[in-house]
Amino acid sequence: SKKNFPVRPSNFYFMTNELLNIEKVGKVKYKTNRTFPIGKGNIKVLNTRVKLVGSKWILTFGIECENQTPILDGKIGIDLGIKELAYCSHNGKPIIFHNINKSQKVRKLKSKLKHLQKNVSRKYDTNNKLNVYENKWHKSNKIIKLEEQIAEIYRKLSNIRNNYLHQTTHYLVSLNPEQITIEDLNVSGMMKNRHLSKAIAEQCFYEFRRQIEYKAEELGIKVVVVPRFYPSSKTCSCCGNYKKDLKLSYRTYKCEHCGSVIDRDYNAALNLERYVG
Repeated sequence: SKKNFPVRPSNFYFMTNELLNIEKVGKVKYKTNRTFPIGKGNIKVLNTRVKLVGSKWILTFGIECENQTPILDGKIGIDLGIKELAYCSHNGKPIIFHNINKSQKVRKLKSKLKHLQKNVSRKYDTNNKLNVYENKWHKSNKIIKLEEQIAEIYRKLSNIRNNYLHQTTHYLVSLNPEQITIEDLNVSGMMKNRHLSKAIAEQCFYEFRRQIEYKAEELGIKVVVVPRFYPSSKTCSCCGNYKKDLKLSYRTYKCEHCGSVIDRDYNAALNLERYVG
């Protein structure tokens, strides 16, 4: 059974920047990158709950705040990719969100994960060769310990990616554009490419679009999903010329008609920004 329990909001409050009070538990140390009003009654929270995720206790709650209607201005075009998570164009200016899976922190976790998985595999093989147990998939205490470490790394990787997606989508909707234009990607079809399937899965394109849509809806921002076969990458953003023979390996768009030379992804983002649905 899952280990979680609700907390009565009336007796929940932040005591210092490192301590909070939970009813029937008392003072608890916490860690966050946000700041909250200190003292009882200085913040109104809803749906407060504590749950165990992996080896850590996570506190979740909602905060009541005034609904301020933002002033919407401009448009944003978003071109999702593998080299970079998203290449965006806001009022003609580029905004790049790098691929978090290429960061040093994620690479170290992946390297450690690979090492632990090989270690577990060797231990299973040893059990089978020596015929120590009737079932070759018997889990020794060492195997159980290693698999718990593997699960912890998977949890960390998932949290890093989800956190980065939330930061990225929050930044985009915080620009308060009138319209956000995004592609309707055929992710299931893209996943059939065995050379790119893992990289595509790690980018979480569906989750990115889902977060953009619900966050934009809360602020009254219009989200336009461009048809799947709209040639945003093959169309020149300067003159509108269509280039049929543009391969995926060509990272720079060179227009033979007007002579424009521009980054392929930024060219696509500009075309998406100017798209009229």
